Amino acid sequence: MSKPVLFLDFDGVLHPNFAAEGQMFSRAPLLAQALEGLHVDIVVSSSWRFQWELPRLRELLPADLQAKVRGITGPAHVGRHARWHEINTYCAAQGVANWRALDDAFFEFPKDCEQLILCEGGRGLEGLQCERLRRWLLG
Repeated sequence: MSKPVLFLDFDGVLHPNFAAEGQMFSRAPLLAQALEGLHVDIVVSSSWRFQWELPRLRELLPADLQAKVRGITGPAHVGRHARWHEINTYCAAQGVANWRALDDAFFEFPKDCEQLILCEGGRGLEGLQCERLRRWLLG
């Protein structure tokens, strides 16, 4: 059985939206702590994937998270619930059945998407989302 996969957004998750230079990736250590000792693969679903190659995206993260990053989602989907479609295309191609998305853009997903762990974009990742991640992974 394959590992569970966490699809990771950056803006509004790993730092607040419109973060100042010193705030960039300020919430990443919290995610690393939440995932410590847990078996999960990370796939970058952030729009940052359109500007940076996978090795550079990995470098932006703490070492503990870098080791878990397995890839990026593919080409952009144009239309409603774009991120959800991008994730589902990745899952179909890679045989992923057990996944969650850590994201702040609720409109990128269907209204009742059970896999979405929603962050408040103005704050980024917080304890509540970390608890949901751990519950999912500890199942």
